[in-house]
Amino acid sequence: MEERILNIVEKKLSTFRSNQIKATLNLLEDGNTVPFIARYRKERTHSLDEVQIREIQSVYHQTETLEKRKDDVLKNIEEQQKLTPELAQKIKDAEVLQTVEDLYLPFKQKRRTKATIAKEAGLEPLAAWVLSFPQGDLKLKLESGINVDKDVNTIDDVLAGVHEILAEAFSDQADIREWIRSYTKKNGFLKTDIKSKGKELDENEVYAIYYDFNEKVTKIASHQILAINRGEKEKILRVKVDVDEAGIERYLRFRLIGKHTGNAVEIVQNAYDDAYKRFIGPAIEREIRSELTEMGDAQAISVFGENLYHLLMQAPLKGKIVLGFDPAYRTGCKLAVIDANGKFLDKLVIYPHKPAPKEKRAQAKQQLKNFIEKYQVEMIAIGNGTASRESEEFVADLLKEIKRPVYYVIVNEAGASVYSASPEARAAFPELHVEERSAISIGRRLQDPLAELIKIDPQAVGVGQYQHDVAQKDLREQLDNVIETAVNQVGVNLNTASAELLTHISGLTKTTAKNIVNFREENGSYGSRKELKKVPRLGPKAFEQSIGFLRIVDGNDVLDNTGIHPESYGIAKILLKELKIDLSTIGQSATDQILKNVNIEQLSHKLEVGFETLKDIVEELQKPGRDLRDEMPAPLLRSDVLTMEDLKPGMKLQGTVRNVIDFGAFVDIGVKQDGLVHISKLKKGFVKKPSDVVSVGDIVTVWVDSVDSNRHRIQLTMIPQD
Repeated sequence: MEERILNIVEKKLSTFRSNQIKATLNLLEDGNTVPFIARYRKERTHSLDEVQIREIQSVYHQTETLEKRKDDVLKNIEEQQKLTPELAQKIKDAEVLQTVEDLYLPFKQKRRTKATIAKEAGLEPLAAWVLSFPQGDLKLKLESGINVDKDVNTIDDVLAGVHEILAEAFSDQADIREWIRSYTKKNGFLKTDIKSKGKELDENEVYAIYYDFNEKVTKIASHQILAINRGEKEKILRVKVDVDEAGIERYLRFRLIGKHTGNAVEIVQNAYDDAYKRFIGPAIEREIRSELTEMGDAQAISVFGENLYHLLMQAPLKGKIVLGFDPAYRTGCKLAVIDANGKFLDKLVIYPHKPAPKEKRAQAKQQLKNFIEKYQVEMIAIGNGTASRESEEFVADLLKEIKRPVYYVIVNEAGASVYSASPEARAAFPELHVEERSAISIGRRLQDPLAELIKIDPQAVGVGQYQHDVAQKDLREQLDNVIETAVNQVGVNLNTASAELLTHISGLTKTTAKNIVNFREENGSYGSRKELKKVPRLGPKAFEQSIGFLRIVDGNDVLDNTGIHPESYGIAKILLKELKIDLSTIGQSATDQILKNVNIEQLSHKLEVGFETLKDIVEELQKPGRDLRDEMPAPLLRSDVLTMEDLKPGMKLQGTVRNVIDFGAFVDIGVKQDGLVHISKLKKGFVKKPSDVVSVGDIVTVWVDSVDSNRHRIQLTMIPQD
């Protein structure tokens, strides 16, 4: 860690204390993971969370990249023997990469331009002379630039060469570019219109609002940028950054001509006009479009990450026998029963929908009923894809005939087919067809969303906005971080976790995760966390980073079923001794009450233990085996079906938030089409962003605002109706 870079980072991150930044960077440099630092090194970082740790990490890397570029630029200019103390200071003081590149522009090796050719013809001194604004007739002096050997045959050729040299020089001036950039950003508009063949390509008028669109660069919304970019990519929209050029003309005249007069003024004016139109303007338009895209990408990635986190953290449906139901028409509905622990028990294919013959459709009802009774199914998870609507009606009708309570839940099946065709799914269920594996995946999604969804490419889970249009590397990094955060916050059962789930545990890799599973299969269940040390290729560092997030239920030591790190077992036992608590009573209500009344601050001084560490130990001892997700909203269970025709304005309903986007949230209210709650209808008063009000998986009360059956659109509101 460079001291120079550290000092810059500390200035940029003024909301953090210097010792927090240093401690975090030192811990990261020592090979500690973000989840491990956030959970087990709170005393060192003064309780920074994962978001804050990643921010410090990101700013350090960005600063490191910027400083390296500055060093390269300074070295290159110095090698050209053109580095002045003033220029060196400007480069060192630059706070963004764009400023460094602007300052470097005049010294960059360029391809052979018209200005280069003019300089080779010896016209550079004449260009400098013109810029001194000589008085009187310029003709005689300009004629001295004629050089037949260099193809400068006339005074017009001389003027053309001088023009090119001046235009390029003006374009290369960092302060001019910066002023025009700032002016354009502040006063510019992003304008779009439809291309001549645009309407043919946009049959459904998806981009209709952008056929004649005009919004200030400073005010345009992220989702608008991404929609416009997509429309442009699909050759439907024409896009440009528009700005009042009169202000730029005034600035350039003041900056380059000032109060000068004479015949040279026109030459200089033509040169800076051309510099702006040919070089500066287009370059700045590209920069602004690029910055807007980056802004749109960042927001879309952030929204996707937030949605994915809440999707992964949905409450599991524990201890229930579930039937996964993958709907279809012609090929039949694939059913799979999984036991309370997610183990696959049996499969069945039924044909309840047309074009199946009437006899088969009648038979399907009895088949499903027998299947439910045979395995004492308690919950049915119906995939929301093709034939979902008809399957829901079929199931709801059947459930009326079953005397005991059985419910169904519509499960978002996005990505299930992708996973079911993957090598991992084939290895797990080699004897099953793709659709049968999908039914298992749908059922397991209801039982344990986190364990099942991490097997799927996060882009396929259907909770994003323009996720295929944004910078894929940045998206992948963000989603990996989100998955890592969710998995480690929850922790995993070492004796049941799949290799896919273990891969996301702090300190583990695909190889070590697979080795953990192989060791378990060969030697039986793990009895204690210590046994993990026997796993091949799992070294001391990987053990240290991972072990606190791995749980052993019903193991040899109750502490192994908590988030207490083995490095703190000694402290935990001293604490229990101090409180006269027997380890065997952990989890009992009397013990919980004692722990609840502990004065942590007082005890931390007495035991000479960090306050945060002791606080976490006490919390874990109160709830061994606790699952954060149990505090999340449970799935909305249904036993009857609702149609779009049933919906009436003002009707009050309960629904599940399926997706949160920039302009609102989509809510599943039990009909085939999710309803939209616009940002303005999320609550009374101003809402900055929808995620401040709702999250994916939330159970919300909504009122029907309007229904458009022809366009299959439902508008909802969360503002209570009088």
